[in-house]
Amino acid sequence: MVSRVEQKRQTRRRLLKAALNQMGEDRSFATLSLREVAREAGIAPTSFYRHFQDMDELGLALVDEGASKLRQLMRRARKRGIEEGKTVVTSVEVFLEFLRNNRNLFRLMLREKTGGSATYRCAINREIKKFIGEIADELERVSQLSGRQIADPYMVAEAVVTILFNQGGEAIDLPDDAFEQLAEKLIIQLRLVLLGAEVYAEKFPASE
Repeated sequence: MVSRVEQKRQTRRRLLKAALNQMGEDRSFATLSLREVAREAGIAPTSFYRHFQDMDELGLALVDEGASKLRQLMRRARKRGIEEGKTVVTSVEVFLEFLRNNRNLFRLMLREKTGGSATYRCAINREIKKFIGEIADELERVSQLSGRQIADPYMVAEAVVTILFNQGGEAIDLPDDAFEQLAEKLIIQLRLVLLGAEVYAEKFPASE
């Protein structure tokens, strides 16, 4: 028998999934109504409030879930990439796989990053800063282990994340068979950034 806590967790998941299902290329989160989300989730509109205060809280939960999932996947990708000696390739592959499997979630993050709601903008920018911070820490750690200096790891991480999100935004509606070419482009772009950071550190040492 399913416990009350588990039932509540499952219903909350259905609401999140229902909101994502109704979003798309021509439908933003802001246009969704509480009633239609509740209907697709199979609950009465009044029951919605047992799980979220309003649609904004549901949207913030989606942002948190999407960002956390992406950071976790990329963390694993970097670890595996270091072990296999191909960090950039593995990271790009995992990022694009996330994009393919979570198109509407990524749309939400992109749209609301510059949207009209300060609450959403702050939440998304906070998550992006966490993402940048994790990459910067990893760059610094790898630099110390390898003995290869890299200029300003945080600034490099910002450039990496900017490239990923910009290219992701352009690719979000591409068919799956176009992703291979995009992956090749992303790998080159990220390698150029990392190589440039190493060359810069060599030519302009921090002590100067």
